[in-house]
Amino acid sequence: MAKRPRLEAPSADDLARLEDEFRRETSPRNPLAAPIAQVAADSAAQHDPRGAEARAEIARDRADAERLRGAEAAGLVMIEIPLEEIDADAIVRDRMALDEAEMTELQLSISEKGLRLPIEVFEFRDGQSGPRYGLISGYRRLRAFHALRGLSRNPRYDRIKALVRDPEAMGGTFVAMVEENEVRANLSQYERGRIAVLAAHQGAFANVEAAVDALFSVASKAKRSKIRSFAVIFEELGDMLSYPEALREKDGLRIATALREGHGPALREALADLTLDTATEELAAIDEALTLLAPPERDPARGGRPKAPSQPRPTRSRSATLPTGFTLHSGCDAKGWYIRFEGDRVSGELVETAMRELEHLLGPA
Repeated sequence: MAKRPRLEAPSADDLARLEDEFRRETSPRNPLAAPIAQVAADSAAQHDPRGAEARAEIARDRADAERLRGAEAAGLVMIEIPLEEIDADAIVRDRMALDEAEMTELQLSISEKGLRLPIEVFEFRDGQSGPRYGLISGYRRLRAFHALRGLSRNPRYDRIKALVRDPEAMGGTFVAMVEENEVRANLSQYERGRIAVLAAHQGAFANVEAAVDALFSVASKAKRSKIRSFAVIFEELGDMLSYPEALREKDGLRIATALREGHGPALREALADLTLDTATEELAAIDEALTLLAPPERDPARGGRPKAPSQPRPTRSRSATLPTGFTLHSGCDAKGWYIRFEGDRVSGELVETAMRELEHLLGPA
């Protein structure tokens, strides 16, 4: 006959341990609520009385809202902004002048076909009074809208399409503006140098060198070097030049070299008393002033083969118009001194006579 197992009553410690485990597994979230009440609450929370189609539409709306917020944060959503809410001069523009013919053409295009490309703005964050947005790019388009509204009084020009950008995410307002205009505008080297100087002076960059490197980071080393040369021109002669954007690259580099050699005061003096009506006249005056400058003294510490002394240059070229109809010009170029005769009465016989007189004057006593 099998022996019946002997049952032993659990100890007090065993009963306490079992009771604690039971409480952890079965206790409701609200210790004061009955278990059936907790079950009912959980079921009600999970139950949605709306139909499947309504729930799907709500899910799509939630996804669209999240996508819209993401697009707005990335500056991809185009909005319409009242013109009065945009400060066109929030940052110094790199473009110095607007071509009148090109502006007229742009206005006609917008009036006929609408604005194809929105402007770019950034939102002021310091709570300042006045316009809410500052312009990054689209200066010509914004000016065209102002002009069209003034001419037509059409309410369609009261607002302009715009993208709101985060300028810091784009490398700063100056960088964003320059990058846009480098793609869409034919900026001169002088305009590039000018905006680098202004950006540095406004504290956006530590100095002009840093401004050029940041604003034109994708440009080659040689191009950045040329921009720095034109920045020197703006700093030294910007207030004296009437047509600086017309400077050709070779002219600008020649002027910058003279300025670095310390000839700034001489160039300013040469331009101070002149009244120049065209870019050609201004460039001719600068060229004459550069021709009259003495070459810089060679630094012996730099070594190199000594050069023969150059011919002395006159302090100023000279011209004389005689009552007889002749005009005489004297000057000095790389080959030496020269005298030039002009006038309808100049002939080979006259030149030969002058040559004999010079031979007599310069010959042995």
